[in-house]
Amino acid sequence: MNLEQIKEKVKNFKVEVPSWGFARSGTRFHSFHIPGEARNVYEKIDDAALVNKVTDAVSAVAIHIPWDKVDDYKALKEYAENKGLKIGAVNPNYFEDEDYLYGSLSNSNIKIREKAIDQTFECIEIMRQVNSKVLSMWIPDGSNYPGQIDFKRSFELLEDSLRQITKELDDDMTMLLEYKFFEPAFYSTLLCDWGTSYMLSKELGEKVKVLVDLGHHPQGTNIEYIVSLMSFKRKLGGFHFNSRKYADDDLTVGSLNPYELFLIFVELNKNFDLSLENKEISLVLDQSHNVKPKIPAVIQSINNLQITYIKSLLVDFGKLNKAQEEHDVIKAEEILKSAYETDVREILREVRKEKGLPEDPIKHIKESDEYWKIVKERGK
Repeated sequence: MNLEQIKEKVKNFKVEVPSWGFARSGTRFHSFHIPGEARNVYEKIDDAALVNKVTDAVSAVAIHIPWDKVDDYKALKEYAENKGLKIGAVNPNYFEDEDYLYGSLSNSNIKIREKAIDQTFECIEIMRQVNSKVLSMWIPDGSNYPGQIDFKRSFELLEDSLRQITKELDDDMTMLLEYKFFEPAFYSTLLCDWGTSYMLSKELGEKVKVLVDLGHHPQGTNIEYIVSLMSFKRKLGGFHFNSRKYADDDLTVGSLNPYELFLIFVELNKNFDLSLENKEISLVLDQSHNVKPKIPAVIQSINNLQITYIKSLLVDFGKLNKAQEEHDVIKAEEILKSAYETDVREILREVRKEKGLPEDPIKHIKESDEYWKIVKERGK
């Protein structure tokens, strides 16, 4: 791939930003106020529009229900469109309702299961109103103590609930099953890894695929291998990009293990053209900027993704495949390292210059009157 081809792909590379990434967030201990944080979904869309203005790399805004509930979703859709954006994935929340203490979609109490199912049906109706095609499901059901639940029975109830939900989806909608190793259930989690999500997606049919969150694995997990297998089986449906040190830290993507992120992009490129508008895979930031100002933090994440994407496009797959077939281990690794160690920031600057964008969007936003006006208006 020559330089002009790489630049063209980067110009068209976009990612969804999370509404919750612009709002107040925190830890189990406290949520600190960060000046300028969004107070409602409309301000979140405003912030996403500002990020897009300086990056031209935002495809949509993912929303979280009930955090982003409004009375008129068609009006919300129009508001986003007037800002040059659209509403992306809809994420139901199953972890803050008192009734879900012992589970939601797998709860042994049929009334609570039905409540969770109805809540999901509501999200599907919201999808219809905002023209979203992705239902992004993170289900925290599980147990904290041995003996608390019957594993088989709970999984059976979960599968039955998801089957009912799948039937409600329109033909052009996709349900993404997001797995997580642990938390908030600390002994067992029903959707704990890619295997359980893949198994359920196979059982539930073509409308259901697997979502990979980079912070949802045990330490040392080879995520790029999971990406390769799920892509090969045509069951990889989405990504939540972030970074972690210990658990689901939701840190800035690429901040702690940029080489791993690069290797993940290499595998993605084998199966998807990430520059296409309809790329058959949902790419979403999922981060909690607990100590960083929200808008600059999202821009930083997009910057890290763009740099990593460019590096991954430098890989010569012809040479790599040849080295692999000839069992030339050193050469194969060096081909990857050569692409990863290339400083591609000048390429990214050229792309931005050609698109009429700030060459350094982080510096630009921090010096922007528009950004500081937002911070001042929202106050404390």
